Amino acid sequence: MSRRHALRIALVVAASLGWALVPAGTAASDSAAPPGSMSGLGDSITRGFNACGWFADCTSRSWSTGSSTSVDSHRNRIRTQNPDLVAYNDARSGAKIADLAGQARTAASRGVDYVTILMGANDACASSEASMTSVADFESHFRAAMQELAAGIPQASVFVASIPDIKRLWSVGKDSSSARTAWAAFGICQSMLASPRSTSAGDEARRERVRQRVVDFNGVLARVCAEYGTCRYDGGAVFSYPFTLGQLSTWDYFHPNTSGQRVLAEVTYQAVQSSPVAVPDA
Repeated sequence: MSRRHALRIALVVAASLGWALVPAGTAASDSAAPPGSMSGLGDSITRGFNACGWFADCTSRSWSTGSSTSVDSHRNRIRTQNPDLVAYNDARSGAKIADLAGQARTAASRGVDYVTILMGANDACASSEASMTSVADFESHFRAAMQELAAGIPQASVFVASIPDIKRLWSVGKDSSSARTAWAAFGICQSMLASPRSTSAGDEARRERVRQRVVDFNGVLARVCAEYGTCRYDGGAVFSYPFTLGQLSTWDYFHPNTSGQRVLAEVTYQAVQSSPVAVPDA
């Protein structure tokens, strides 16, 4: 790619994503208008599962599309620039990366201008290490979803959040009897959370392999997103954030509570504001 061609693409993309560079509360110019509609894609995290009810979705507290002022979601922040923004939560609790293309088709059918994606935790948080999604399959399914968005709503801005570091979850919860009880009782993320207090070489190695799978998944998200001029990846912001036990639901010690959803909203929206524009290779 020539420098001139790369610059031209960067300028076009900057214009299409310019709204994201406008600080909340300031007026957007006509050339950097905020979106008029958005869709949140993903799994139970984006559905706000366990954030306000007993084992139930709580979409009002979703980091992406939630209406609650206690979370200050992307929806609420964008609405400071466009009060008429329409937000759809097309995520599904329990979803894996194989389900993302279907969600993308739904978003495309709505003709939305902005899409958030947080997907992949369930592909690593399996019933066992052997049950995790392979990196090759993860990439194939993510590519299929991005192709659906590019074909159906090529003008839409797409934000891709990194998958949280699930070993961090183990680290902050392993010494809590309540967390250990919940993980065992509900069979939560046993690929990582089985035998949480074990210090055996085998269990330590297993946890590192599961964490590496998340690292590899995030590498796929970053690489594929960079191939699309209207896509931004968070640069690993969610993965790197040091979540605490107090930011997790006390019902399962796995899903973010209201405080955790608020942190997700803040960390990801900062990434939207500051991440560089992706320019695909020639």
